[in-house]
Amino acid sequence: MIQDIQDHEPQATRRAAGDAESSRASRGWWDRNADEYQDEHGSFLGDDRFVWGPEGLDEEEARLLGPAGSLEGRDVLEIGAGAAQCSRWLAAQGARPVALDLSHRQLQHALRIGAGGDGVALVEADAGALPFRDGSFDLACSAYGAVPFVADPVRVFREVRRVLRPGGRWVFSVTHPVRWAFPDEPGPEGLSVSASYFDRTPYVEQDDRGRAVYVEHHRTLGDRVRDVVVGGFRLVDLVEPEWPAWNSQEWGGWSPLRGNLIPGTAIFVCVRD
Repeated sequence: MIQDIQDHEPQATRRAAGDAESSRASRGWWDRNADEYQDEHGSFLGDDRFVWGPEGLDEEEARLLGPAGSLEGRDVLEIGAGAAQCSRWLAAQGARPVALDLSHRQLQHALRIGAGGDGVALVEADAGALPFRDGSFDLACSAYGAVPFVADPVRVFREVRRVLRPGGRWVFSVTHPVRWAFPDEPGPEGLSVSASYFDRTPYVEQDDRGRAVYVEHHRTLGDRVRDVVVGGFRLVDLVEPEWPAWNSQEWGGWSPLRGNLIPGTAIFVCVRD
């Protein structure tokens, strides 16, 4: 789980958090922390690279959205785009990407690195209420964007299905559900089970008045599969990237030590029939 960076350390707890509270917390957290996030991780993410997660699996290699050359002329929606690095890579492949994010500050970073002037459209909106007409896109993708932070992922999936054309692919990555049973630590202390994998209570960081400033939601692997199906998609692949030998960095609770032993990321490849 991503840790907050604030002057006053918030209190971490596990408690219920609905759609509105989760959305409000996510918008505020990313607006406050976008600068530090991009400073810390921008060199790893690159300005025009499509990375699926901390392991460093690159779409250039993975081709989960389609084989080489297949993106030319395709309308692609990136959800939870952050600074739109993935969308910039998509544009370089000849696609017509739209980068959507809840955070105004993240999209300002997209403008800083050149998105918006290179064939990437930027849209500030909530993933649960996509401001597009039915059947607007050929593909949709999200690299750790939106899905882990929403209370009702099925609502998001149904919105994605609505804006996709028949046969459209929806590919998204999230923290691997098994990670919720372990402490969010990159070292040996992060290798011992400390919580029930089956406890779906959201992880919440709240201020001294009890207001959520960060919310992340846990779904088991089975929950995620069912959400995909109920959301109107067919699951065609589930990718669990292994930690590569070249990657020596730590990113929050992700690290070479843990990555060689337990999965850190799950990528769901879905199709709208």
